[in-house]
Amino acid sequence: MTTKARIRLTSRKIDLLNDICNKIKDIASDSKVKFAGPISLPTKKLKVTTRKSTDGEGTATFDRWEMRIHKRLLDVEPNERVMRQIMRIPIPDAVNIEIQVKT
Repeated sequence: MTTKARIRLTSRKIDLLNDICNKIKDIASDSKVKFAGPISLPTKKLKVTTRKSTDGEGTATFDRWEMRIHKRLLDVEPNERVMRQIMRIPIPDAVNIEIQVKT
């Protein structure tokens, strides 16, 4: 049984998310540790429908709003030097990162 660090990234902005994934992937490949990913997890779509007319008069027209939350999963061998480099990556506020060490 091997240990691995599971990195889960979530964001509404897919370009920032892919940029962080590429940085982690570059760090792992440069230091020659085993890694898997990035694995795309299902995108969560939050939908809100509201009426355009606030007073209820007029035709029934609606505004439809949608927010997409994109998720990525990476597994990296938990080498101390590699994990330190990953922790030093500047993460924007729009990206949420979660790191777990699994045995």
